[in-house]
Amino acid sequence: MIKTILPGQVIGIIGGGQLGQMMAQSAKKMGFKVCILDPVTNCPASQVADDFIQAEYNDLDSLRKLAKQCDVVTYEFENIDAASLSQLAEIYLPQGTDLLKICQNRLLEKKFLTAHHFPIAPYQVVTSPETLRLACNRLTYPCVLKTTTGGYDGKGQVVLCSDLDQEAAQKLLAHGPCVLEKWISFSKELSVIVSGNIQGEYRVFPVVENQHQQNILHLTTAPAQVSVDISETCQILALDLAKKVQLVGTMAIELFLTETGDILINELAPRPHNSGHYSIEACNMSQFDLHIRGICGWSLPMVRLLSEAVMVNLIGNQQTKTYQYVTEKPDWSFHFYGKDTEKKGRKMGHITVISGTIHDMINDVNGTTIWK
Repeated sequence: MIKTILPGQVIGIIGGGQLGQMMAQSAKKMGFKVCILDPVTNCPASQVADDFIQAEYNDLDSLRKLAKQCDVVTYEFENIDAASLSQLAEIYLPQGTDLLKICQNRLLEKKFLTAHHFPIAPYQVVTSPETLRLACNRLTYPCVLKTTTGGYDGKGQVVLCSDLDQEAAQKLLAHGPCVLEKWISFSKELSVIVSGNIQGEYRVFPVVENQHQQNILHLTTAPAQVSVDISETCQILALDLAKKVQLVGTMAIELFLTETGDILINELAPRPHNSGHYSIEACNMSQFDLHIRGICGWSLPMVRLLSEAVMVNLIGNQQTKTYQYVTEKPDWSFHFYGKDTEKKGRKMGHITVISGTIHDMINDVNGTTIWK
């Protein structure tokens, strides 16, 4: 069923964090009304929405209420309850739940990618201390053990460099089956955003390069400083994936460029992604704009990078450190998410810099005291 959602109609967003906030901001500028469902009072997305339902993600009555008062429903991140959504016949969720279920479980994701011949790191399924030891012997050290569900920003994973690390890793097995991956020696961490609509149009964003600190994205440079061949290969992978999953809305693909020049898929995210925030200022349309257009059945424009850009995250008290620069940095676009409390490891905002070369922009960022 193809439905076109028009200005004045209501978009429901499950999840009220910063991704939901930026989705809502894109929707509002297109003339839509927005309703947010989230368990947290005064969550970032609720601050820019027309309506707010405070409820848990598996609250069927509240999800049904959202479905009844909205013309289309989407979600801002994958840690919601796909089973509950599947029970609601009255909900119009053009993204469906198939991709959501795949991305909620690392093992399902790896099986899907393997079945469709996408390149990934070697892995083993681990269910006990004994199978962990056997898997480590097969893959050899170093390797990384990850929970199959619930992990993000480095949570739910342990790096193993020798047998001495197995005891710490075994604690993850208390949460259920895990995936052990071969550690990849990569030269760059890359990602690419792709968007689709229900008519089967797909658009791919530029390939970007990411730097992480303590397993949390720190800085993204757009475009990635890689060869044209590498960039084209990543974009072809993204388009192929989008077609395989019949993508509606926006999806992110995280990639490793190995030291030998191979490209491996690390993770999928079935929604807009932190590494795509640069697109708000640097592209003709952002990842959030294409997500809203896609789920509403609108046509999708070709994506153009209008300027090189650097995006850097604000984690914890880095937000407060930023305040002294708001009058000094006219080329910085400041995004503050409106979260009540600064906490260690919590994403509080981001800054996008568009001025000069990527080298100049990184030097500008490193010349401050914010990230030191």
